[in-house]
Amino acid sequence: MKTLYLDCSMGAAGDMLTAALLELLPDPDAFVAKLNALGLPGIRYVRESMSKCGITGTHMHVFIDGEEEITCDEGHHHEAESHEHSDEQALAHHEHAHFHEHEEHHDHEHAHPDHEHAHEHDHADHVHDADHAHGQHGHVHRHLSDIEEIVRALPVPEAVKERIVSVYRRIAEAESKVHGRPVSEVHFHEVGALDAVADVTAVCLLMHEIAPDEVIVSPIHVGSGHVHCAHGILPVPAPATELILRGCPIYGGSIQGELCTPTGAALLTEFADRFGDLPLMQTEAAGYGMGRKDFPVANCLRAFLGTRAGLTDSILELSCNVDDMTGEAVGFAMERLLEAGARDVYTVPVSMKKSRPGLLLRVMCTPQDRERMVSLLFRHTTTIGVRENAMTRYILDRREEILTTPYGDVRKKVSSGYGAVRSKFEFEDLKKIALSEGISLSEAQALAGRAACGEK
Repeated sequence: MKTLYLDCSMGAAGDMLTAALLELLPDPDAFVAKLNALGLPGIRYVRESMSKCGITGTHMHVFIDGEEEITCDEGHHHEAESHEHSDEQALAHHEHAHFHEHEEHHDHEHAHPDHEHAHEHDHADHVHDADHAHGQHGHVHRHLSDIEEIVRALPVPEAVKERIVSVYRRIAEAESKVHGRPVSEVHFHEVGALDAVADVTAVCLLMHEIAPDEVIVSPIHVGSGHVHCAHGILPVPAPATELILRGCPIYGGSIQGELCTPTGAALLTEFADRFGDLPLMQTEAAGYGMGRKDFPVANCLRAFLGTRAGLTDSILELSCNVDDMTGEAVGFAMERLLEAGARDVYTVPVSMKKSRPGLLLRVMCTPQDRERMVSLLFRHTTTIGVRENAMTRYILDRREEILTTPYGDVRKKVSSGYGAVRSKFEFEDLKKIALSEGISLSEAQALAGRAACGEK
């Protein structure tokens, strides 16, 4: 079991995740050369060794037509700096939802390694609008369809293209909800969009290269305070980031600033199989992706790659006793709980006060689903109290295979771990074959078994 664990205790941005994953490869420079050969318009990746709090890691620079654009996806903002906007300019910003809507004052302290001098820009009165040109880049707006067109033309596997598009859609959907606009009307600043395409493409291609069996992500540190952006002053996490991370474990802290960006959030939620603490595993490699800013603690995202023999996770057991519900009412409650994502729901007959027969109703769920399950228990049962028991669960690794047979596709569920391997065919697929061929379930299972062995 190849496990990838991402430590986001200092947040997550696209460039930090790229850098951390890059360090897991045996030849990072060869992969950077591969990225630069993709033909992304005007984009050049440069890998730099960087130290934070005495720890050495990698920082990834993305240059667009020779200039490095410092956006919110660099991970952090400069303090106490803002832009002045006229009413007309503020309205123009309000009318266009932007992918990278957080604008900031910045000096380009990092010159392109191939340049003899740094590009210096005076941003004292810098205001972005639809017609403003920044350096050599006009701020042409792109739609999601324009981004997808760029992605579809990349010389990467189709699975990678689908991942890139999926990440972008996550962000576009969040931005559309924040701005109250349809996804089709969400606009992306050209430079910011290309910068993010570079990060998202790199991470998706790295994930394809590393090919972990599972990805576990730590609770995400989102930062605290406020951030100055094109629309004014926003709380941290930014609204789009919060929407993308909704349902995931996040926390703030004493560090002022935006530690998790929308792009970082979308990448984490795209690839995470689950969230939790570092599992019991034998690490084989570790990567440190460095952010631009310095804090009292090391500003980096860590990636651990290793193996573990079996899987464990955290599970909650919620239970309550009832003695005044009909069987139909109990069945209805169980159906609602399972529909809402309960891992399992079952009843046990018990004797209650005054020797009344009753039922012990138990719900197994993830910690993230706790509140929803408790609410459903109170809504659909007559209980006046719910008990909780937190447990560690040992589970087998599960995967699904699709077998092509003369009678149609049959899904095969395979479970392994802790020295055990077992498999079974999907009942609904066997049922479909049995009905269409006029045979029994056991005969349909035998047909599927022969197909799995390559027999006719």
